[in-house]
Amino acid sequence: MSLDVFLALLVFSFVSSVTPGPNNFMLLASGVNFGFRRTVPHMFGIAGGFASLLLAVGFGLGALLTAYPQLHVVLKAAGGAYLLYIAWRIAFSRSLATRGKGCSRPMRPVEAAAFQWVNPKAWMMAVTAMAIYTNPQAPVFSILLVALAFTLVNFPSVSIWAGFGTAMRGFLADPVRLKWFNITMGLALASTLWPMLSA
Repeated sequence: MSLDVFLALLVFSFVSSVTPGPNNFMLLASGVNFGFRRTVPHMFGIAGGFASLLLAVGFGLGALLTAYPQLHVVLKAAGGAYLLYIAWRIAFSRSLATRGKGCSRPMRPVEAAAFQWVNPKAWMMAVTAMAIYTNPQAPVFSILLVALAFTLVNFPSVSIWAGFGTAMRGFLADPVRLKWFNITMGLALASTLWPMLSA
């Protein structure tokens, strides 16, 4: 992979990672409700989970789903159900959490990593990246390079959303504002299902 192609890959990685989607809506809500520091494990989970998804798609999972469309349907159903569950949890969160107080908690790294496997935007990004940026002449090296590019760019990209949410904590300390913010975020997250359902 030439330097020009790798730079184009980094730009694609950044743009696709930083634009609105399920992960970023969840991080925005987590930043508001739990603060930046407690959201960091969630961000690491996203980066690790997406890297594993990229490698799986690059090494043949994408072809498997094309060969067996029923697996794709099962994945969409599981992803949709889990996404709606998370949207419901966000929408009905009613107080800013502090460590050791309240029953709510930020998403754990394992949960965030697992979510990438049922996240429709993550699948679209993984399949597109592997289709465009891998080189048939050096498949293993180019697959690893794509995964590396996303890993390098992912954490700074998602940090923007968590940081913005954290910056809003003071304004949303008012319970009424927080209630409507969380309802809005829950609805926004649920709305990300539409492209998946209409595909």
